[in-house]
Amino acid sequence: MSLDDPQEKMTGPATMQDVAAMAGVSIKSVSRVINREPHVSAKLRAKVDAAIAVLDYVPDLAARSLAGGRNFEIGVLMGEMGPSYNSQVVAGVYRACVEHQHHLRIDSFPHDGTGTDMAGHLERILRGSRCDGFVVVPPYCEMPEVLDLLDEHNIRYALISPLQDQTRAPSVRMDDVEAARQVAELFWKHGHRRIGLVNGRAGHQSAVIRRAGFLDRLRAFDPAMVVAESDGAFMFDKGIEAGLALLSRADRPTAIFALNDDSAAGVIAACNQLGLKVPGQVSVAGFDDNWVAKSVWPHLTTVRQPVEEMAHLAATLLLDRQAAGDAPTIRTLEFELIERQSTGPVE
Repeated sequence: MSLDDPQEKMTGPATMQDVAAMAGVSIKSVSRVINREPHVSAKLRAKVDAAIAVLDYVPDLAARSLAGGRNFEIGVLMGEMGPSYNSQVVAGVYRACVEHQHHLRIDSFPHDGTGTDMAGHLERILRGSRCDGFVVVPPYCEMPEVLDLLDEHNIRYALISPLQDQTRAPSVRMDDVEAARQVAELFWKHGHRRIGLVNGRAGHQSAVIRRAGFLDRLRAFDPAMVVAESDGAFMFDKGIEAGLALLSRADRPTAIFALNDDSAAGVIAACNQLGLKVPGQVSVAGFDDNWVAKSVWPHLTTVRQPVEEMAHLAATLLLDRQAAGDAPTIRTLEFELIERQSTGPVE
């Protein structure tokens, strides 16, 4: 059997021995490629991957676990970023698991913004899991007590959107600050000078730096500008409350930036309750470009944050098993400001 003659008859599903024979390499070499071990040459990886594709080989996870002392399972430490964000994270990590023949486990634990018993919650997860590593999402990727505990247990992990210690582990991020600045520029270009801001969940660094980027750019245009603010907590219902609070002011904003799409959709709902036209009387922008952005009318102007792509890449970095001593990989993915019908010039 060879790559040059893949039509030879086989009985039953392909085995690792079949892959090795077709690729002309040892079984150990096939194992190293499948397990994404470090220092595998590109030539060897290409030969083995080609044989796997031709034979439609599916590794036996149970056998791999017994042979290698690993469980071929990774977990996601899921945060409280809302169902849209979380579903994209799961989709991205799951895709990487399928590509690397791993199982996926999802874990979550309470976060009240105070760090109360974070270590206790995580200890219980670690005792009950058999994961070879974890993908850690906001806000947990910003919590030293969480990352310290993973280090103490010698558990590998990769981070999505860390904003502080980005060199601690393999990580994937985007430039939230510049994205928020571009929203400010869009409002200014459309002539808006009374502007509101719906903030995110307390304790989430992404909310802090998006706010900072937005205000920084507006005050570069007008150092005396005062931006009206309210709290939306990254949630639809809180976005309604925040929108009503801002739109009931005597100096009602003509444009409102919410720091995620769920709360921005809440602001549009608040405009509808008050009989205000969007964007005729109030322009609204969000952040994420999740399914909510096109579920409201008018469709939402927003920053496309490539959440699924970030999650897929973070899981891939974790599963590719960096060699000990290698500097952690840091990747920054591109964002896009998408202008839809919810923003326009001041009328």
